[in-house]
Amino acid sequence: MSVTPAATPTAPPVAIAPPPAPTATAWVLLLVLAGIWGTSFILMKKGLVVFSALELGAARVSVAALLLLPFALRHLGRVNREKLKWLLLSGVVGTLLPAFLFAYAETRLASGLAGVLNALTAVFTLVVGAAFFGQKLTGLRVLGIALGLAGTLVLMVLGGSAAAGTAPAGGVGNAWYGLFIVAATLGYGVSVNVIKRHLSDIPALAVTGLLLLFIGGPALAFLLVGTDFLDKLATVPGAWPAFGYIALLATMSTAVAMVLFNKLIQTSTALFAASNTYLIPVVALGWGLLDGEEFNLWHLLGMVIIMISVAIIHRAK
Repeated sequence: MSVTPAATPTAPPVAIAPPPAPTATAWVLLLVLAGIWGTSFILMKKGLVVFSALELGAARVSVAALLLLPFALRHLGRVNREKLKWLLLSGVVGTLLPAFLFAYAETRLASGLAGVLNALTAVFTLVVGAAFFGQKLTGLRVLGIALGLAGTLVLMVLGGSAAAGTAPAGGVGNAWYGLFIVAATLGYGVSVNVIKRHLSDIPALAVTGLLLLFIGGPALAFLLVGTDFLDKLATVPGAWPAFGYIALLATMSTAVAMVLFNKLIQTSTALFAASNTYLIPVVALGWGLLDGEEFNLWHLLGMVIIMISVAIIHRAK
């Protein structure tokens, strides 16, 4: 007599749990990070009162490299040699060049608008990812890129805000210094993709320390030998307070913020952590207004367009 095998019971479908709601700790970390990164633009402005853009950029990189030197030395021997070229590339385009480009832009551009233009990092991360790293471009993402560039043009062509005391007639000529920030955010976009594709197996703090190790030496040598930095420290009134702003910028925006951001990623979701992009321009503009910078309706329109573009990019599939 044949026996019909019993039917294998089918397991009920398992519902995918929604991502957990952000905790109070995550909200605190988010706000602290927005405060740190949003304040970096006014710190650059204060450092430029005494030091040139070249001196500020070199000093910022040098201080950050010295601060993270112990972490770099601890991990240097553990990193595959194949990774070194990617660390160097990320260090140059994502840290060294932006340090100079942002500083040079802020010699003529209001710090608050520099903070707004910094949001273009999300746009160029997607552009570089699509062009060189196989990231998918959908219709919504293309719309987000187009809006981001349109918002940038509104700020630079119609806004015309300049750093205090630097504006020509109408201040419009200085607005084009925003192109230096556009170039810097393009560098950020390259760096983010390089780290994600080639360096994701290395702890984030180690990545930061190692890339600073490679660029910190040349930056420090240039600062001490190729500029008047030491002479200004010794002779120019207000030089030490200005250097204090730069040191605070390097310490908080590089080392401390990186640790806090990693913690935020671990305790929330990537999307929640990425919402920093919306808060940083608000903080930067707030500091700029307190420091007497101009903010008009064109600036508001450009900022809103850029923020909409970032929201579309973050949510588009």
